[in-house]
Amino acid sequence: MKILTHKFNTKHNTAPFSQITISDYVPAIQEGIALTRSEIDAIVANADEPTFENTIEALEFAGQTLDRITSIFFNLNSAETSDAMQKIAQEVSPWLTELGNDISLNEVLFQKVKSVYEQKDNLKLSTEQATLLDKKYKGFARNGALLPEDKKARLREIDTELAKLKLTFGENVLAETNAYQLHITNEADLKGLPEGTIEAAHSLAKSHDKDGWIFTLDIPSYQPFVTYADNRELRKELAIAYGKKAFQDNTFNNENNVLKIANLRHERANLLGYKTHANFVLEERMAQTPEKVKSFLNDLLVKAKPAAKREFQQLTSFAEKLDGINQLEKWDGAYYSEKLRQELFNLDDEKLKPYFKLQNVQNGAFEVAKKLFGLNFTEVFDIDKYHEDVHTFEVTDEKGELVAIFYSDFFPRKGKRNGAWMTSFKPQYVKDGMDERPHVSIVCNFTKPTETKPSLLTFNEVTTLFHEFGHALHGMLANTTYPSLSGTSVYWDFVELPSQVMENWCYEPEALALFAHHYETREVIPQEYVDKIKESASFLEGMATLRQLSFGLLDMDFHGADPSEITNVKAFEKKSMENTALYPDVAENCMSVSFSHIFQGGYSSGYYSYKWAEVLDADAFAYFQEKGIFNKEVADKFKDNVLSQGGTDQPMTLYKKFRGHEPQPEALLKRAGLL
Repeated sequence: MKILTHKFNTKHNTAPFSQITISDYVPAIQEGIALTRSEIDAIVANADEPTFENTIEALEFAGQTLDRITSIFFNLNSAETSDAMQKIAQEVSPWLTELGNDISLNEVLFQKVKSVYEQKDNLKLSTEQATLLDKKYKGFARNGALLPEDKKARLREIDTELAKLKLTFGENVLAETNAYQLHITNEADLKGLPEGTIEAAHSLAKSHDKDGWIFTLDIPSYQPFVTYADNRELRKELAIAYGKKAFQDNTFNNENNVLKIANLRHERANLLGYKTHANFVLEERMAQTPEKVKSFLNDLLVKAKPAAKREFQQLTSFAEKLDGINQLEKWDGAYYSEKLRQELFNLDDEKLKPYFKLQNVQNGAFEVAKKLFGLNFTEVFDIDKYHEDVHTFEVTDEKGELVAIFYSDFFPRKGKRNGAWMTSFKPQYVKDGMDERPHVSIVCNFTKPTETKPSLLTFNEVTTLFHEFGHALHGMLANTTYPSLSGTSVYWDFVELPSQVMENWCYEPEALALFAHHYETREVIPQEYVDKIKESASFLEGMATLRQLSFGLLDMDFHGADPSEITNVKAFEKKSMENTALYPDVAENCMSVSFSHIFQGGYSSGYYSYKWAEVLDADAFAYFQEKGIFNKEVADKFKDNVLSQGGTDQPMTLYKKFRGHEPQPEALLKRAGLL
């Protein structure tokens, strides 16, 4: 137990994964909670006049032991979970919610914070200190400190229930993902599939002691199948299975969970004096109001829809000419898009993949970070890891000083949720004169190496790796005093700027030359392929934009109005997506019940931020293009004003310091070919 509650006796104070047993978590979390309570009690009991130091700073650094324990536990619950881990998550989540409520609803503590807040104009605070004070005060006010006792009690009930519901939602999606297998025994059914995909499916079957090939709902298995398999019936079967996760008549159905979450969020917002959950959330975002978000999304919709309709018509005509199909279904989209892309650009992923060996792409991301920000990545083998697939790196600056510890975890496995994300095991902050450096991780689900081939990435996976690496740089280059303002702790519609801007380097010949080498011949990717990658970057961009907008608008429909009238999740979703739908509806499918971003993760009322950040990233990268994609002056401005600053100031202030003006949407529309 003590392993988790004391300073780790490890290199760079890294997490001692191999020494932690499953039975350590519950007692360690209990001890962490008790320690946090005693730290809060000390602030409350302090008889001195409340000051910034004895109240705001003391509060900021309270609970650090618990934060460290829970970051390890919940990160592993996403990347390396088990039934036992999930059971612990269900057990401890209500305790953590209760602790959070006990702090934010502590009347004496709030009065101390309020007392400091009311003197803020006379305190001569730095920008970062002023931001922290504002954040702490709002943290109380926005979490019920101003409510009467009966409403505070109801708020506690809601928060506890929401914590459990979100966990259950995610567990149900994971269970449904793991439960399905498409087992193929007839080789003819594999027609059209890439060799690597077939080999991976055969390995999977072998590991299950079965003949033939097994395909699953994990993205590296699912995506190539619906993109390349000629057998339309099997594509349909797999696509329907994917779309009905948590929408079946079984214990993993999420329809009720969606309704409960939406309604509880709305009730919570009302309790706190907000019209809707979206009004509550957006107060702390660049966008500020649901009206502004809807107008942003609908404005893009007006610009993208004509292009999307043209593209869909083009795709339909192509499918009809090729296979006599005059009504495209959802399981046809990726398949005919890929075929059309090959015809127009003579470029398919299978042609590109040999140039994108995972190891090389990762090294390429490192090299780009070195050229831009002076970072060096050295793989080390004396830092503990939680799974053999994980790699560990020391990140140093030009002077050889430690900047961060970096973990990469790239392959799917049973205990790992789908998707790709960046996370941290320890934030950056300064305490007692010591600059504590961050421990940052990126987790993806790429195709594993096989007996004959290394892991080769699709171009889409290359941009995914660079995207998550952009988040990682935001975490690694943090240079702030307070952990809650460090790294990616920024407004949610600003957090995607560093990640999305990094994707741009994947399209630049100068950057590709660093890492896009054929894994067998070492030949650099041919210029004609690079030209085609750039040319095809905006291929079917109207349709892709419409898809993203449909998710953003669905999110706002659930959270930007009173959801109590919603009785049927599927019918509600269908109506919400009417204006953005291109394909016919599939009766057996419902996207909301596995929409983990908004019902499990932190994107509720925030899904629009992907598009919002695209406006920022297109405008930011236009600056690099103007001066040179490895221009040190622009890179330094980006590092000094965006990456290192975390949430220490208003995002628009930081952006304007970097760019010199507010972002212009023209750069995005131009890049997407929508102008």
